[in-house]
Amino acid sequence: MRRLRILADAHIPYLRGVAEQVGEVEYLPGNRFTREAIRDRDALIVRTVTHFGEEILSGSSVKLICSATIGYDHIDTTWCDRQGVAWRTAPGCNAASVEQYITASLLHLAEKHRFTLRTMTIGIVGVGNVGSKVAAACRRLGMRVLLNDPPREEREGEGSFTDLESIRREADFITFHTPLTRAGRHATFHLADDHFFADLPKKPFILNAARGGVTCNRSLTEALQEGKVRGAVIDCWENEPDISRELLQLADIATPHIAGYSADGKWTATKMSIENLIQFFAMDAAPHYASIPAPEQPIIDLKDIPGESQLAHAVWHTYDPAKETTALKASPESFYRFRSEYPLRREYHAFTLRNGDSRISDHLRQLGFNLE
Repeated sequence: MRRLRILADAHIPYLRGVAEQVGEVEYLPGNRFTREAIRDRDALIVRTVTHFGEEILSGSSVKLICSATIGYDHIDTTWCDRQGVAWRTAPGCNAASVEQYITASLLHLAEKHRFTLRTMTIGIVGVGNVGSKVAAACRRLGMRVLLNDPPREEREGEGSFTDLESIRREADFITFHTPLTRAGRHATFHLADDHFFADLPKKPFILNAARGGVTCNRSLTEALQEGKVRGAVIDCWENEPDISRELLQLADIATPHIAGYSADGKWTATKMSIENLIQFFAMDAAPHYASIPAPEQPIIDLKDIPGESQLAHAVWHTYDPAKETTALKASPESFYRFRSEYPLRREYHAFTLRNGDSRISDHLRQLGFNLE
């Protein structure tokens, strides 16, 4: 029986040695996926680097696209559905990693601009796997949390949700965690546009760790220049990897689309992709997965850290967005390389706290840290 023929993105972590257990595999960088490269493949394991639609899939033998990501805007799902090309994603795989990114960024903004998060309101637009974890973390930071998710509100009722206009009016931070959709009543493409930024009473910080097109980069640039918003945290950009140099320099935190790039999230995405392959092709396989390396410094000693600073110190020990911001601003042309060669970080549960203030340690335990 012929083995499954797979083409996989060479930069998907923890995949080598695992995919080979279910088929014959060739690896290529995501930006080298071409019509010729995929033509005779049965399945693809991909990231968001290449767009998969008629222009690349037509005439191929591809039956399944497994994306090791939570989103699918890089797949022409309408064309694929019409042509019988199945597609699968990895929903929720990196939710904890994005929450880690947002929490670290909020703490950075608080230190840089000298305010206390406990006095602030955050509006979360999109409350799926990621937005729900961000909401829980922000509540643990003592913030007032407003939730906006029209599709969920339609299914569940108004009780837990807030309309977007109220968030625009009341929030000190607005963070986006929606998919990118261009059609329908709840389309999210350029959700934050000129109108969105026109009149924001509290001049909020804008955070985008969803998809670049959810915020109009031109509108956000002008809003920052004109003081309509106070600052920005940007991980997702329009026209990646050719990102706006102007917006890059204006942002407080600017990173190369790596908010979800924890080792834990990537391991989970790889596992979900392989499971999708096995299920779709009805294979009798039980592959062995690589283990995730422990962090270099798994113990966080808070003995000499002042009580109020312990939370930020612990979170930044696991991930510090300021370092990546400095690197990207110095070399924006390296966006793709930074993203592809990203040194995967570990999430909170891989770390143990020592000598922490009891009140702060309890907050950190709730975030996911271990206590010695």
